Amino acid sequence: MDDRWGGAVLILGLETSTSQVSVAIGGPDGVTASARVRRDQRHAELLAPLVEQMLRSTSTRLADLAAVAVGDGPGLYTGLRVGVATAKTLALALDLPVVPVCSLDLLAHAARHGAGRVAAVMDARRSEVFWAVYETDRRGVRTVVEPAVGRPDAAAERLGAIAADAGPVRIVGDGALRHAAPFLPVGGDVAADWPAYPSASALVQIAVQRLDLGGGVAQDAVVPRYLRRPDAEANWVERGPA
Repeated sequence: MDDRWGGAVLILGLETSTSQVSVAIGGPDGVTASARVRRDQRHAELLAPLVEQMLRSTSTRLADLAAVAVGDGPGLYTGLRVGVATAKTLALALDLPVVPVCSLDLLAHAARHGAGRVAAVMDARRSEVFWAVYETDRRGVRTVVEPAVGRPDAAAERLGAIAADAGPVRIVGDGALRHAAPFLPVGGDVAADWPAYPSASALVQIAVQRLDLGGGVAQDAVVPRYLRRPDAEANWVERGPA
């Protein structure tokens, strides 16, 4: 056992950046168990029971945890707020580090088998997508275009320029599936055979690597990557006070 794990061997992963709530437990030997539920706008009532179920079903004690990992966005405001707040609360109560991971990284990680470039595209609603581009191989992913938010046609145009310069780009994620038309000329097809949503299983796998490299942070250092204002705030500004 590596001393950097402090005697504990497991990571609890929480991913709530999309309409899917995902929880997983795992460590250096792989993912022990995972669960996911899709019920839009019910992150707060789903996450805690999923965590409790995961701990019970794997006979995991809180003392067995070495860290809490969380998808820190970009993503939907309510989901991100619930996931990050839960991760920070658990980490504070248990005196554990938090391993924040970009939610787009998780999509790219799931599509890492086979060298090349992958575009992770998540539905951001309001006719927009969150997206980023990665260089992938079996060892992992490396960001080559940082996460951004914008209209699907604008994102597809950028990806087309990247593909023309650096070769084919595989496109994954629910954002590309929902807004497929502008992305088809870029990737030829949207990779529907890869997971459409970021998963806690990928989160745990990445967190293990980052924790080994000292990638954990204090709970108060975790800040969600919103990339834009919350929908309610944007609507208030656009409509103006009554």
